[in-house]
Amino acid sequence: MKRDWQGGGSRREWLVRRNCSLSPRQTMFAWLALLALSLAVGMFFALQGAWYVLVFSLIEMAAVTAAFVAYSRHATDFDRIVHENGMLFVEKMRGNRVEFTQLDPCWLRIEAPARRRDPIRLVARGITVEIGTWLPEEPRRALARELRKELTQ
Repeated sequence: MKRDWQGGGSRREWLVRRNCSLSPRQTMFAWLALLALSLAVGMFFALQGAWYVLVFSLIEMAAVTAAFVAYSRHATDFDRIVHENGMLFVEKMRGNRVEFTQLDPCWLRIEAPARRRDPIRLVARGITVEIGTWLPEEPRRALARELRKELTQ
């Protein structure tokens, strides 16, 4: 999803985020509900004498926890592109890692996606930055066109 702010002066900013269906609070409640259900089923069968069901339930809880941790780590990933004072700044957040890149628009080449799943590539003086990986195909192409238009003004 792209949000665009055009503030006063010569600043233009684009923010591309993942489309996450659950908020962090909803994710936590869904995780707790799945763990409680799995533990209840495992305990029920363990009390009936089938203790091995509890073992599989614990393995399932570990797998669900790993999946929710992976989802949560990347739920807030984003790409922020800022054009200000004749420079292009790209901030990318992936998990716990934030990467800042400064590009000179005079040397910048914007490579629109060639294939359906390709990201937009910003290339300047040997530095390549890939952005817009979460956008659907047409909005990604529209973002590339909009960036080209903004940088040629």
